[in-house]
Amino acid sequence: MFGDTSFKNKYDIRREVVFVILAGMFIGSLAMLNILGLSRLIDLSFNIAGHRIPFIVFVGVLPYPITFLCTDFICELYGRKRANMVVWTGLLLNLWVLFILWLGGTLPGDTSVDSNAFFVIRGLTFGGTVASMISYLTAQFVDVRIFHYIKRITKGKHLWLRNNASTLTSQLIDSVAVILITYYMTSSIEIQEGDHAIPFITILILSNYFFKMISALLDTLPFYLGVKFLSRFLDIDPTKGYREEKH
Repeated sequence: MFGDTSFKNKYDIRREVVFVILAGMFIGSLAMLNILGLSRLIDLSFNIAGHRIPFIVFVGVLPYPITFLCTDFICELYGRKRANMVVWTGLLLNLWVLFILWLGGTLPGDTSVDSNAFFVIRGLTFGGTVASMISYLTAQFVDVRIFHYIKRITKGKHLWLRNNASTLTSQLIDSVAVILITYYMTSSIEIQEGDHAIPFITILILSNYFFKMISALLDTLPFYLGVKFLSRFLDIDPTKGYREEKH
């Protein structure tokens, strides 16, 4: 199948279409993450044996797991170079969002229309995006590097291991970095009266990471099935990259 060149044009088209879809889902999810970002805290706290377990996440974290699933698909099917290209494109998107927000705030506005909502969103998005840019780049490049390192040392086997290990490690880095940077450098996280900073920040970090961890574990089966289907649909041998890299 993989050596058959009679369907080359058809498969080339499929590969590019699927790549654009995966890259588009990645960039679209990233855009939602940055724009929604810190605009709302979602309280998913629950009780166990009469004890309240705090579980608080920002609304921007909801599309976040999709970004890692997309880069894992791209890593597995298209290789590290394309995955890194998508990551850099995400960085440019962050810069574009910041530019539009800056430009929209500096241009003269209609004084008859209340612009408070825009400037509130602008302030939150500025703070969240700056933190996101730093943590996002670090986490995504860690994700790609760990994914390919495990793929190389396992000779292309144990897909579940590289998918979960790369995602869980990178998302821990991201969860810690984005919350700490947002709080200490941008002042976009407000501590409510009566709350203490360290416990509240710790709850945010653990809640965000727990949400991402559960999402990463739940996407293992879809990732397996997706790679199995797409490798046939696109006529791509996922282990080919390992053999090429080795030789």
